[in-house]
Amino acid sequence: MLHFRPAYSRWACTLALSLSALCVSLPSHSYDDYQLPSLGGASASVSNEEFRLGRAWLRQFRAQAPQWQDPIVSDYLESLVARLAPYSQLGSLQTTTVMVDNRSLNAFAVPGGVVGINSGLFAFAEDEGAFVSVIAHELGHLSQRHYARGSARAEQTQLPAMAAMLAGMLIAASGGGDAGIATAIGSQAALIQDQLTYSRRFEQEADRIGLQAMAEAGYDPEAMVRMFDTMQRLSRLQGGTPPEFLLTHPVSDSRLSDAQARVSQLSVASRYTSDTLYDMMRARALLSIYRNSPQQAASRLAQEDAEEPALRYINALIDAHNGQTDRALQTLDQLANELPDYGMLPASAANVALEAQRYDEAISRSQRLLRLMPNYLPAQLTLAEAQLQRDPEAAYELLRDITTQHPESPQGFNLLAEAAGRSGFNGWGHLARAEHLQLTGRVDRGIRQLSIAKDAAQQENDQQALARIEQRREAFMEYREALEKF
Repeated sequence: MLHFRPAYSRWACTLALSLSALCVSLPSHSYDDYQLPSLGGASASVSNEEFRLGRAWLRQFRAQAPQWQDPIVSDYLESLVARLAPYSQLGSLQTTTVMVDNRSLNAFAVPGGVVGINSGLFAFAEDEGAFVSVIAHELGHLSQRHYARGSARAEQTQLPAMAAMLAGMLIAASGGGDAGIATAIGSQAALIQDQLTYSRRFEQEADRIGLQAMAEAGYDPEAMVRMFDTMQRLSRLQGGTPPEFLLTHPVSDSRLSDAQARVSQLSVASRYTSDTLYDMMRARALLSIYRNSPQQAASRLAQEDAEEPALRYINALIDAHNGQTDRALQTLDQLANELPDYGMLPASAANVALEAQRYDEAISRSQRLLRLMPNYLPAQLTLAEAQLQRDPEAAYELLRDITTQHPESPQGFNLLAEAAGRSGFNGWGHLARAEHLQLTGRVDRGIRQLSIAKDAAQQENDQQALARIEQRREAFMEYREALEKF
């Protein structure tokens, strides 16, 4: 859902040394080993320890950095990653995405297949191809396991260095600023000081994987060259203070020419583009960035030649924010009739109804959409929130399904805890609260919450809940062990 919240500190969630720090990325993998491409000699597997560290970092990141909570944009981002992934040489790696409430240009990738973006990336990339090129590049870093390869000569210190670097990033993300950056740089200095040439090669490898993935997925790879050119000009204009992404991914003339040469050799598969849809996602991002002056978001979108439906869309969201609910819904319904393939339009209307406390209308609109798109998460979450006000037990059943399908969703478990409590399923409610706590980096509190869940389940004689609580306790202990690395 769309929220207008106060502004945040510049360093609140900066990733100035994203995990492709100093032009390298941390490794990623799934639980199953998989073969990696021979390009550049990437190694064949990633240890469980690396995976656990990456997922532990994600939990700590959620605890300390401001998240951009927008299920509609999140679903779009996940769909885009899913479209690129089969062509990105990721093997069996399962990715997860996170969105950061920060207006600066940045994207990042970490072990365990975590792909993240700042809301500012939408603001900077004026068309979908430009946005896709950044995501494709980050997936290239993941597939080639660049951090692990960069650390190969220091194998004994690879994991401690990774943990130290991640800890430094968390300091920066939580507002430590330059101290966090210094920690991250210091932890890597011994590993990469003499590998700058090798690191530049990593950037070119990620470019090549990304360009190939774009072409095979139906995107014009020329968009990456255009994005590089724009970044290069921005870097020159801003001198010593370029955006975080340009600090960690510098665009040189040789890199630009290499990408251009690569593009000339590629042919694009059946072309795919959705600039109108992308412009609507940009609208949501700009409203988040300019939350205190939403009209500025609309003006910027218009100045940057957004598609006409996106301009109507952003004005509808502004109308809703200003309390003109009927007018907003009328516009959104008209757009949905004109663009019936865009499920995010009726989902937006349902969410507008929810925000206006029109719970019955939010329920009916969500249910109507879910008959056409049964597993569309934005509509499911809106329906669950509305049902909490009308039929908590129905919300509980729906949220059980949602969290089963999306076990990394803090929002889903937070709503489930509330729905379970209102429905009298106290054991499951405390378990859901424990899951929310561990997903947001508060594992010790989550473990204590499991004890409360166990007591409640025993009082209710809920054997299924008791079995699940014991199963999750073991997993929580493993999470805590991983978090101790920080």
